[in-house]
Amino acid sequence: MTASPRDAVLARLALAPVRIASEARRVDRAEAASGPPPGEWTTAQVLAHLAAVERVVWQARLDSLGAGGEPSWAWTEPAPLDDPRAATTDGAAALFAEARAQTLVRLAILDEPGWARAGVHAVYGRLDVVGLMGVAADHDDEHLAALAARATEA
Repeated sequence: MTASPRDAVLARLALAPVRIASEARRVDRAEAASGPPPGEWTTAQVLAHLAAVERVVWQARLDSLGAGGEPSWAWTEPAPLDDPRAATTDGAAALFAEARAQTLVRLAILDEPGWARAGVHAVYGRLDVVGLMGVAADHDDEHLAALAARATEA
């Protein structure tokens, strides 16, 4: 049986923190002596960025959908979250996992009309909740792929 688009995106979102943290630790081992490539964020910064995106982009957009109407969203790319726990890869991974868990709780309480709400993104156009969360999962995948590339290049 094929998973629904909603179930598929929820599974991707739920697995991302563990997958990304695992890859970040692999990068840390590979870059132990040299550090990150010039101009690149550390793995802790990548994870802290994902935590920031979770809070100020995905959760904020879900909240705006819950407020009614059809919100408009601009492209937003926040800097890494400023939190003392973000100083280490493990601490930043925990921040991302916690923020993602909060997003999943928001999604779990949506009823059918909630899932049908939509907003308009400046780049992606009209997105319902599944579409919005698909963009979130794609963003996770982009960072996962970038970390994997760094691990193999180091």
